[in-house]
Amino acid sequence: MIQKTDFLVIGSGIAGLSYALKASEHGHVTIITKKNIQQSNTALAQGGVAAVFGKQDSFDLHVADTLKAGDGLCDPDVVKMVVENGPKRVRELVDLGARFNMAGTGKFDFAMGREGGHSVKRIIHAHDLTGREIEDALVARAKENENITILEDHVAVNLITFSSSVRSGVLVTQYDNFCCGAYVLNNTTGNVETFHAAITLLATGGASKVYLYTSNPDIATGDGIAMAYRAGASVANLEFVQFHPTCLYHPKAKNFLISEAVRGEGAVLIDGGGRQFMEDYTPEKELACRDVVARAIDSELKKTGAESVFLDISHKDPDFIRQRFPHIHARCLEYGIDITTDPIPVVPAAHYMCGGVATDLNGKSDVQRLYAVGETACTGLHGANRLASNSLLEALVYAHNAYLDSVKELPAIKKNMDITLAPWDETNTTDSDEAIVVSHNWDEIRRLMWNYVGIVRSDKRLQRAARRIKTIQDEINEYYWDFKLTSDLVELRNIATVAKLVIQSALLRKESRGLHYNIGYPERDDKRFLISTLVKKRF
Repeated sequence: MIQKTDFLVIGSGIAGLSYALKASEHGHVTIITKKNIQQSNTALAQGGVAAVFGKQDSFDLHVADTLKAGDGLCDPDVVKMVVENGPKRVRELVDLGARFNMAGTGKFDFAMGREGGHSVKRIIHAHDLTGREIEDALVARAKENENITILEDHVAVNLITFSSSVRSGVLVTQYDNFCCGAYVLNNTTGNVETFHAAITLLATGGASKVYLYTSNPDIATGDGIAMAYRAGASVANLEFVQFHPTCLYHPKAKNFLISEAVRGEGAVLIDGGGRQFMEDYTPEKELACRDVVARAIDSELKKTGAESVFLDISHKDPDFIRQRFPHIHARCLEYGIDITTDPIPVVPAAHYMCGGVATDLNGKSDVQRLYAVGETACTGLHGANRLASNSLLEALVYAHNAYLDSVKELPAIKKNMDITLAPWDETNTTDSDEAIVVSHNWDEIRRLMWNYVGIVRSDKRLQRAARRIKTIQDEINEYYWDFKLTSDLVELRNIATVAKLVIQSALLRKESRGLHYNIGYPERDDKRFLISTLVKKRF
């Protein structure tokens, strides 16, 4: 059975939900989400939203900080547009019910925090659970909206495009390449369902689960990037993987981030002997951008052979620490660490993809009717390194832009929705009895990416990774077409695709810039590489 909808939104974080709520005023919206609707990177975001509200702040300052962090690759027009539209979008969140820490009695008199790379305090936050506050407000509105259908435990498999329609025997000649929906695995039934949509929006989040150590949840497997690439969309700047400097290091802790805001409130990084080391690397010390701090920690660990460094905020007032960081304080206590008295063991971990599906100012990809917003997209805002707390800001602004653009396109598209889509073909497939193949390849990909395509890279390591990922992809593709789909197999295929694209992009950039550091080319090369890295599938 084919399910029709006006807007198909794949993903349920801040980008997808913001878009869905607005688009629902113009048609029916179907939201596809892999797990529970509230499981997303948004819900884990501790820091906040960077936006200009403070008296000491200005659009020009925020633009300048963003451009500096991006190390020459930000699109200045995009940066200006996002920064100037940020306050409007934050006000909308408040109107939707999101509650932030306040400094006074005014509706938008926010208490502002500071994070690395920012010249002033401009981080709007809800203690240290900002993402959860935003997600809860958006989910509540989406659930009460009669024009929105939410399908949990549904995993998008492939986008359906004009070219796939041709291959399935339906001849359509009046269009160029366009997206008309997606094949989606219903985890409850095990069936792959066909969704026919006028507009498809990818908001699937990032891909940092491609690395062994990450701050991201298990769902961050790069599904949107991989599906868009397979459908013929351009992807950009995937070599720029942001490693957050401070992920909790503890054998029982999984993916727990220690927010940038902790350093913003005065925490210092020390080695096992209590020595502060950041001044050896940069005059900005702990408030340097994430790429600088992560490389400094990586260097210290390699020099000393230690398993972690430590983040120490114990010199601050205990009551302040507990009030400002209640979630971090409580979580660390679970592991026997009292951050009011003890330094926190931390290591860098893969955190954010600055690259993704290449889009224009409206979130449009180069496949017609296909939009991408949030971490799935590469808009030109982040360049070679994302400024802290600009991610939620970008998601809000681009979700709004994509909404405005897509509703203008909708009437004309709905007049041409008479295309016959082929159902998912499971002919000659059987149930798999070799789950070990999936788990082994999953583990191998994540280890080779961590060891060869991590914080510090070399051509030799990258070439070794490229050879191995090709072999793994060949194994996965053979397995993929022989057995019935499972969510594990879908995700494995996607992280393999993203791994290949990250490696390919890193090999193309023969310099060091922002988050991409190659020991063979330690300097920035503006003559040859002051450009984005674009990759497009060859059919």
